Formats: sequence, structure tokens, C-alpha cells
Amino acid sequence: MRTLLLGSDPRTTLIRAAALIASAVIVFGYILLPMRLQGISMLPTYNDGAFNFANRLAYLRRPPARGDVVAIRMAGPSVMYVKRIVGLPRERVEIAMGVVMINGEPLVEPAVVNRSPWNLPAVTLGDEEYFVIGDNRAMEIQNHDFGRASRDRIIGKMLF
Repeated sequence: MRTLLLGSDPRTTLIRAAALIASAVIVFGYILLPMRLQGISMLPTYNDGAFNFANRLAYLRRPPARGDVVAIRMAGPSVMYVKRIVGLPRERVEIAMGVVMINGEPLVEPAVVNRSPWNLPAVTLGDEEYFVIGDNRAMEIQNHDFGRASRDRIIGKMLF
């Protein structure tokens, strides 16, 4: 029974198990943040209850880009939102009849299937601000959390 559990060389098996556990703690504790999505604001891209990972290293060498789906820290260490970046620093963002306008030009958004006729006055983003919004625009505007997110609140890019 001992050989079945620990192999022919128990010491090597225990070293390998310890290395595997240490690697998992590093990867899933510091690099890939596991997340279970709740709510319908990102439909159809992500379903309610979907499981995904946020890559914390994605923005070490480049800034977040338009179209990236990101995890955003809202309040405390474990409250996160998942949203899509539509506006970049120093851009003017507005929503007119459900269409996102960037510096007066309509934004092409293939991930958005249904739209409600939302209207939002123009806002100009600061140097370290991004405008984030969910893909489910069929929701009423008052039921949707969206808007400015400072760069330091963006935790990472979603993997899938």
C-alpha cells in the first residue's frame, strides 16, 4: 500500500508534491485570479455563474486596450466586476441611443447583441482612466454598473 501511495521513492514523490503545491499557490494566488461571474451584465460573452481567470500579468508590458474584458476591483479585496473597456485615457465618451461614441465617432462593438436606447452625456477621461461597460445593453441603464475605472483598479485581463 505504501508503494502505491508514495511510489518506489517516497522522498522524490514528496518533493514533487511539495513543488506542485507551491507552484499552484503561486500561480492561482498571485498570477491567475480565479473568478466566478455573477449576474447578466456581460451576456452573451459570459453567462451567470461562469468560471474564469483574470491574468494579473497581462498589463505589465502594455496598457489595457479597447475591447479587453477586465477584472476591476471595486470594494475590498474580493469584490470584482468584469467589464469591457470601451474608452481609453483622454478620450471623450458618450452614449447616444445605445451607441457608444468615442470622440464623436460610433464604436463598432461586435460583442453587443441587444441594445436599449441608453443616453449618457459626454465625459472626458483622465490620464489614468478607462471607461468600462458590460456587453448586455438590453438591461435598463439604472440596473447596469458602468463608467470610469482608474488604472490602479484594473486587476487583469480575463483569459477566456
